[in-house]
Amino acid sequence: MLHLITELSKYTMIILFALYTYQCFSALKRSVDKEEQAEKFRSQVVYMYLFHFNAYAVLYLSMEKNTEIIKFYLMQAVFFAAVQICYGIFYKRASRLVVNNMCMLMCIGFVILTRLSYDYAVKQFQIAVVSMAATLLIPYFISRFKYLKSLTWLYALAGITMLGVVAVLGAVSHGAKLSFSIAGIAVQPSEFIKIIFVFFVASMFYESTEFIQVVKATVIAGLHVIILVLSKDLGAGLIFFIAYMVMLYVATRKLYYFAGGLLCGAVASVAAYYLFNHVRVRVVAWQDPLAVFEREGNQVSNSLFAIGTGGWFGMGLNQGMPNKIPEVKQDFIFSAIAEELGGIFAICLILVCVSCFLMFLNIAMQIKDTFYKLVALGLGTIYGFQILLSVGGDIKFIPSTGVTLPLVSYGGSSLLSTLIIFAVIQGLYLFRERTEGEQGFDRRNKNRNAGKKESVKKKSARRKGGMKSHEENIHGTKVEDFD
Repeated sequence: MLHLITELSKYTMIILFALYTYQCFSALKRSVDKEEQAEKFRSQVVYMYLFHFNAYAVLYLSMEKNTEIIKFYLMQAVFFAAVQICYGIFYKRASRLVVNNMCMLMCIGFVILTRLSYDYAVKQFQIAVVSMAATLLIPYFISRFKYLKSLTWLYALAGITMLGVVAVLGAVSHGAKLSFSIAGIAVQPSEFIKIIFVFFVASMFYESTEFIQVVKATVIAGLHVIILVLSKDLGAGLIFFIAYMVMLYVATRKLYYFAGGLLCGAVASVAAYYLFNHVRVRVVAWQDPLAVFEREGNQVSNSLFAIGTGGWFGMGLNQGMPNKIPEVKQDFIFSAIAEELGGIFAICLILVCVSCFLMFLNIAMQIKDTFYKLVALGLGTIYGFQILLSVGGDIKFIPSTGVTLPLVSYGGSSLLSTLIIFAVIQGLYLFRERTEGEQGFDRRNKNRNAGKKESVKKKSARRKGGMKSHEENIHGTKVEDFD
């Protein structure tokens, strides 16, 4: 009976998530009016709750901690409802698509982490609650505070200092210095510094895009990347590098800057291959994982086995063997999703992430202020490139870089930093909406004043015309007319 329920549920979850994904893109059509768009967003919320209930019903039947599963499910449902309500009350003009996608991705993360490790899922949920409470005010500050663009060197100092602390005092994990502990909690500063880094670059290019300014920005950006390379955190270094190159090209519109940067990046990649052993290990595992299955290729091989075993429709929740993949909760969670929920579900997951990325770019293109435009573009690039690195490493498209899947993989620093990115994007969206509203109000006032002036002119002209006619009548009157 359990097997039958699991089989039916996996198709139901695929259908619900496919419908949710379809609404992500159909809501962005220009032909869709506001009311129809709002209806699509409400449908997304319904699909999310139905998927959530379906998944935890299966987990309740197939796992031992039945009472805890029910409590955990209810707490999550309340959490998602609270997030939706808070944004609906405090940020009525916020992007509903961004809010829905943020909740849906966290929902999928909670489901698959509960299946992999209940204790880790509970810890991730606790981090999510605290992080959401901490980031809920960020959209207000971003949309209202205008001095953010003037803190250029403060951003640079904060970023370099924090990276330097990690390089000196950080704990080594998988061959790289990534984090340090505060009160027993592991913190990975590079997850937060990448946000500060985007603000720094945006501030620099907001001030000027002259050659000397580009040189200054490149030196500071290069210093960030060099410290990450010395810490052997090459995945983060690559994200910083790509974000800078995209922002540089958009700010200056000079292709030779971009081409030169990519050439330097290619040379640095070759150098990293010969300098760092763990880079060579990952490249060997990427080239032919089955040839080195017992050593370097174990992770990638098991990832591919999981994806292939799941096929299009998956094995069903709790029916696969995703725990055979090392680091499955972090680096290879996409493979676990593909194995148990299927290839169609995994493709829809990528499409939802892509819809977030497109929304970020859409917001960047519609903002006229250069600083905020570059911030939206930089954060969007970081988010999109992180998706590429995570999924690409899991499917052997590129060598694994140890980058997590935002909002889905386990990791407190990654979760908090991604929620900050989403909150900043919401603040930029509110800034754009408020700016457009003020401009529309100014235009209406200008038109109204122009109309009043025109009306006064017409009345004045009519008065003058009447007086002139009266004078002509008087002067044109003959003496006989008085007789």
